[in-house]
Amino acid sequence: MTPATSPPPLSIAIITKNEEERLADCLRSVSFAQEIIVIDSGSTDNTVDIAKTHGARVFIEEWQGFSAQKQLAVDHCQNDWVLIVDADERIPAKTAHTISTLIQQENHRISAYSFRRKNYLHGRWIKYCGWWPNPVVRLVDKRKGSFDGRAVHESWQTAGTIEGLEAEIDHLSFRNYSELIAKMEHYSNLGAQARYKEQKKISAFTPLSHGLWTIFRTYILESGWRNGFDGLVISLMNGAGSFFKYAKHWELVHCAKKSQND
Repeated sequence: MTPATSPPPLSIAIITKNEEERLADCLRSVSFAQEIIVIDSGSTDNTVDIAKTHGARVFIEEWQGFSAQKQLAVDHCQNDWVLIVDADERIPAKTAHTISTLIQQENHRISAYSFRRKNYLHGRWIKYCGWWPNPVVRLVDKRKGSFDGRAVHESWQTAGTIEGLEAEIDHLSFRNYSELIAKMEHYSNLGAQARYKEQKKISAFTPLSHGLWTIFRTYILESGWRNGFDGLVISLMNGAGSFFKYAKHWELVHCAKKSQND
């Protein structure tokens, strides 16, 4: 009889809010790890119960932004090596095996690993539009880095070596166009607010130039046309996201000036 393999000294860090439809599959895909930490920001559905049912340690924290929230999750982890996963991501069995092997090897030269992420829309892998290979840093040594503090498009910062892996993560990005539009709206708000706080310069021409360039880049340079109608919609939404990020920044600046003059 083959002895049972003990789980690697690895923690999983996940942030959630109202993810009852997707969280269970995510948690099942990371069940090979020794510990699962979930930071929830006030779910009103069954997210917390689902997390606890799958053996996660759950902490309720008020929303502080993507970077701060993910850093809280990492800080709660007891193991040095942490795999950071979103609720709509899945770790394939082959990738789980790769991660377990890396943890056991204890390569002190490496402080983090990036994975290739397969993004899906309508259950279909989107190979173009800049959505592939979409490398993302996910496996980190928490002793050697931290999140950069940005409210949106957060990233892991480390002075050590980040090694890129061929291993893949599945990302069930969007189930429909409505979710694509909702994310565009949310991220354009966050991006505009971040630019305003950083006192970035803005002109009335900036939203249009950035929006048109983003559509051209996504649909032509990144071959979005090869993904058919989905590719067209993604290209337009990317352009709209860029346009509204700068338009909302312009709005914030000019509303502030108007208030000062009143």
